Amino acid sequence: MRIVFMGTPDFAVPVLDALVAAGHEIACVYTQPPRPAGRGKQPRSGPVMARATAPGLPVRHPVSLKDPAEQAAFAALQADVAVVVAYGLILPQAVLDAPRAGCLNIHASLLPRWRGAAPIHRAIMSGDAETGVCIMQMEAGLDTGPVLLRAATAIGPEETTGELHDRLAALGASLIVQALARLDGLRPKPQPTDGVTYAAKIDKAEARVDWTRPAPEVDRLIRGLSPFPGAWCEVAGERVKLLGSRRAAGSGAPGTVLTGFTIACGTGAVEITRAQREGKRPLPASEVLKGLALPPRLG
Repeated sequence: MRIVFMGTPDFAVPVLDALVAAGHEIACVYTQPPRPAGRGKQPRSGPVMARATAPGLPVRHPVSLKDPAEQAAFAALQADVAVVVAYGLILPQAVLDAPRAGCLNIHASLLPRWRGAAPIHRAIMSGDAETGVCIMQMEAGLDTGPVLLRAATAIGPEETTGELHDRLAALGASLIVQALARLDGLRPKPQPTDGVTYAAKIDKAEARVDWTRPAPEVDRLIRGLSPFPGAWCEVAGERVKLLGSRRAAGSGAPGTVLTGFTIACGTGAVEITRAQREGKRPLPASEVLKGLALPPRLG
């Protein structure tokens, strides 16, 4: 098929690779423009742009698709279908209507649960037992379109957002190839009206650990915000990111260091398995504790 691919971050890269490997023609790759990054704030291309330019795929990175000229340029590609995954721009109706088979979105949740910006984070933070990927026919609403295919997967008891992100990216890449191979025979299924939830964008204000919360909530917060933005606590005036955890035995006043890096919560306790000190790289908790003395109680 002749495909316009629209995506920007790491999550979208396996999908682009899978489409190329399946023999589809990539008419054009649409992605976000380079953004200032690093200490020098120099423009840096996103992962999809970097991957697309290496084999010489045509790339466009408009700031917006609202301009009629941009919409005309998109329509002129005469695509069979557009595949959209974590692109980052709203698609006007003229863009949605341009490809022969419309625009298909790869969404990292079991719709209608977790529509919106941060479905992987929210699934872990809410304690969902499973999540998955949906191939959705796009329409004007926020993740409201009918679903063509879906695949579910269990969330591991110690799985982080980073780990689940990589698994769902691979699952989405496989599922879109299946969907395109069967596209003419698939019947879009409207999403049910019950069970709609919204995955709000992660606010960094959510990231500080409140040890008075029950251990299951603290554990889910740490895993759900790992690796970014990273849940954190203060240790002797230093902000330490907590990047991995598991439920642990024990109890005490909230914030009490029970043993090693096991911390008492409002009820129960959590063992920190991976952490990162300021200016340092992430390490197993046992390595972090070689250079960091925990006080008797964390605030």
